[in-house]
Amino acid sequence: MSHHNDSGLIPFDPKGSNGVQAAPQYTIPKEYEEEMIDNAEDIDPLEGSIVSSKPKESDYHKRKYDNLMNINLTQQERTYKDRMKERQLDRQEEDIQKLLKQKQEQADQKFNDAKPENQPTRKRKKRWDVKSSEGDSVTVNILPVINGIELNNSILDKILPNGYTIVEPPLSYKPLNDLPPDYKQEDQGYLLPEESTLALENKAVETAQELAIENLGEKEKKVHTLISNIIEGASNMRKPALRQLTENARTFGAQAIFDQLLPLFMKRNLDEHQRHLLVKIVGRVLYQLDDLIRPYTYKILVVIMPLLIDEDYYTRIEGREIVANLSKAAGLAHMISTLRPDIDHSDEYVRNTVSRTFAVMSCALGIPVVLPFLKAVCNSKKSWQARHTGMKIVQQIAILAGSGVLPHLNGLVAAISKGLSDEHVHVRTIAAQAASALAESSAPYGAESFQQILDELYKGIRRHRGKGLAAFLKAIGYIIPLLDPDYADYYAKMVFKVLIREFESPDEEMKRTCLKVLQQCCDTEGIEKQYLIIEVIGSFFKSFWNRRTALDRRTAKLCCETTFHLSKRVGAGLVLDNILVHLKDESEPFRRMTAETCYKVVQSYGTAELSDKSVDQLLDGILIAFQEQVIQDNVILKSFSVIISSLGLRIGVHLPSIVSIILYRLKNREPEPRRQAASLITVVAPVIKKCGNEDMLLKLGSVIYESLGEVYPDVLASILEAMKAVIAVVGVESMNPPMSQILPTLSPILRNRNEMVQETAIGLIGMIAQRAPEYVNAREWMRICFSLVEMVKSQRKSIRKAANRTVGYIAVAIGPQDVLVTLLNNLRVQDRQLRVCTAVAIGIVAESCAPFTVLPALMNEYQTVENNVQNGVLKALAFMFESIGSMGKDYIYATLPLIEDALTDRDLVHRQTAANVVKHMALNNVGFGLEDAFIHFLNLLWPNIFETSPHVIARILEGIEGCRNVIGCGIVMNYTLTGLFHPARKVRDSYWKVYNPMYVQSCDSMVPYYPDFKDQILTKDTEQVTPTVIEELDIWV
Repeated sequence: MSHHNDSGLIPFDPKGSNGVQAAPQYTIPKEYEEEMIDNAEDIDPLEGSIVSSKPKESDYHKRKYDNLMNINLTQQERTYKDRMKERQLDRQEEDIQKLLKQKQEQADQKFNDAKPENQPTRKRKKRWDVKSSEGDSVTVNILPVINGIELNNSILDKILPNGYTIVEPPLSYKPLNDLPPDYKQEDQGYLLPEESTLALENKAVETAQELAIENLGEKEKKVHTLISNIIEGASNMRKPALRQLTENARTFGAQAIFDQLLPLFMKRNLDEHQRHLLVKIVGRVLYQLDDLIRPYTYKILVVIMPLLIDEDYYTRIEGREIVANLSKAAGLAHMISTLRPDIDHSDEYVRNTVSRTFAVMSCALGIPVVLPFLKAVCNSKKSWQARHTGMKIVQQIAILAGSGVLPHLNGLVAAISKGLSDEHVHVRTIAAQAASALAESSAPYGAESFQQILDELYKGIRRHRGKGLAAFLKAIGYIIPLLDPDYADYYAKMVFKVLIREFESPDEEMKRTCLKVLQQCCDTEGIEKQYLIIEVIGSFFKSFWNRRTALDRRTAKLCCETTFHLSKRVGAGLVLDNILVHLKDESEPFRRMTAETCYKVVQSYGTAELSDKSVDQLLDGILIAFQEQVIQDNVILKSFSVIISSLGLRIGVHLPSIVSIILYRLKNREPEPRRQAASLITVVAPVIKKCGNEDMLLKLGSVIYESLGEVYPDVLASILEAMKAVIAVVGVESMNPPMSQILPTLSPILRNRNEMVQETAIGLIGMIAQRAPEYVNAREWMRICFSLVEMVKSQRKSIRKAANRTVGYIAVAIGPQDVLVTLLNNLRVQDRQLRVCTAVAIGIVAESCAPFTVLPALMNEYQTVENNVQNGVLKALAFMFESIGSMGKDYIYATLPLIEDALTDRDLVHRQTAANVVKHMALNNVGFGLEDAFIHFLNLLWPNIFETSPHVIARILEGIEGCRNVIGCGIVMNYTLTGLFHPARKVRDSYWKVYNPMYVQSCDSMVPYYPDFKDQILTKDTEQVTPTVIEELDIWV
């Protein structure tokens, strides 16, 4: 009988329960299987598998946590002097480390030089399972080692100043000679992964915060509660807490807020939403605290500056807003004194964030006020890091300000001019990048400002290699298009010599720079076409049009754009002749790159320059690329379509091969080839008609009709679009199968839930209803009409518009009566969207079949005592008068009693919709002598100007403005003047809402109707005649 042992292993029973020898088992016994199932119920298989939605940060972006951990955010801010001292100590320590490294390298070199040549260097191999003997004991270094350098007496004598002596150790000291000093005897155990380390750090931060909360005062606890509600609370808790914290910011004080707010940024597990809320709090509080923020400027910048280099665009925008507001609150001098110690920091990460912060501050406070300090930084002789940061600031200012740098371009270019010839290569490189950013932002102006650095840039492209050369090439490439044509031609020819040499560079970044510079030069007027053909074209196609370029998406895209710009200068025919051969290449990325370039060139410049041989080669290549594609995307399809449309009659010889490929791919097992083949029919059908091959079109039409049973919605939408194109080209009379057979097949397709299928099917039915309504009986049209009325509820606007348009075509085909009955019944339903769309359809039917066919039924329907029906009728009238335009002048007096009833109804929505009807009536019937009717409408609208509902008052004011356009400003002025200066503010506001649009739109026509205040009045107190003086009216007039 089986039993459990203490070791947890399953015991082996050589005999079964009946004493018979047990056969070998390949499954576990039943009792152990049940035990494992019981224990598995307590295990959560998804535990620990939840992946955070926060994108993984790079190592560079994670360095912000190091800066946060090095700063105690709860202490008072250090002075400028203390921070400068700290930076000086850091630089000294860095110099010492460099010196130690150099000394160690020299010592190693001397040791290697003194080593005898015949001394064997190979060590004896030992087996892993054999212990080393006593003679093999390893000598242990007992001196301390820092960064791999042994701190012996000679090294210490060189590092330490004079006066240091070696102190004898005490007698009781017994060193462990067999262990190095920095060896830890305790076992380190299992090293925690990064996630566990982050959890421990966050736990330590939270523990420190909990201990700090216990010692907080009443005010600080209140702030802590509000911040917790904002970050962790629901929306109904977050908004009041944020408003309360913002309004009482000055009461709480900067210290109470930021001592608790800033440490929260130290958490590494902050998600995007929490970080956004924290930044939002800082931004709101800045507005309230204003200059009280200064003691916390540096700490705020420490947590906000990393946002400026975040990968997310909106995060960077948030960071810029906070830095801009902080700069305005703290002032220029305080911001400069805060950021100055980090300008020449040894860490490149710190200098990068500081440069971006300075750029945002410059754009917020104005570039002129920062420019003197910026020039001093760029010309600093103290350290190259400061000059590097200054150039970086200029670059970021150009990126942020854009064309706003133009007024200050001379000063900014002068600031970076010396950096182009700096002794340090990093400074020269960033200076060239700053020049390119300035030229890009100031284009097409600013050529005079860059004259002072053109010679340095030209010297730079001859002197530099690698990354520095790329920066100088990019700078001069952006400046050349700004120059006059003669100068541009001179400098471009000098640059082309370097460019052609660098075409062969293996560096991808250099290749991209060369492409960008070539693209800039091709857009310059001074470049001669013949020079490009002789000197550049051959090297360009040889170096860039290969498979390696096609594999890099960025380089491939840039190569396509450069080739397109080159075709603008040398002609499309020459460019296409050079790349057509690559359409048959074995590499699919290379074929797609070629097809995309052909698409851009042919779409812009056509194929008129191509010879017949080139046309044959182009069509042959694009057919092979279309057939051989493995990754099914639209690049080759778009290229094929544009080439067919551009060639026109010239593809007549190739039509049989094109159509055979289409028919073959329509029967492909995969859906994407079928979709592309159907889309290609849409493009090729008009060309086939031009070439006179109607039999081919009829065959395509019958094949498409047989494919209407397609199950994939995207393919079905393309097939319907292809059928629409074929019917439009062939005509409904010649179509085979006939329309009476096609239309019943389309009716079930309307019930397809795919939006593309619905829209295409409705458009096809509308075209048949417009061109061949007689091929289908009225009952079938009514059945389709019922389906279309259901489609007007679609969420997609284009489907609703297509359905309404098609209902109008059907109404013309079979008469409006039957269609109108269906539409009027829809006004009784509860679904608001269906009622609105029905009202639009009624308006379109009125436009298609003349208003007199619809108005009697509409006005009769208004007698129904039901709000939904009456509102629907009013909406239909609004859409009708909007659609029929000036035709509505014959129906104003007929509909006046109905509108009068609606404008005097107690229901707000009635009056709102009726005002909308009046607006459309008025705007479409100006100058037809209908002033009496619209004065009547104005009298009905005027009492509603005191309504408070925003939707109602907006429609009422629009109706009054419409009436004003018909009856003129004089009458409306008489209505308005009575209440402009009423004692009650709400009354005045209502009248001014009417007056202001009138003043904006018709101020010249109001002049004759201004009141005259030269009359004299008799005062009651003195009984004397005095002139009237009303100062408010003087100001108003």
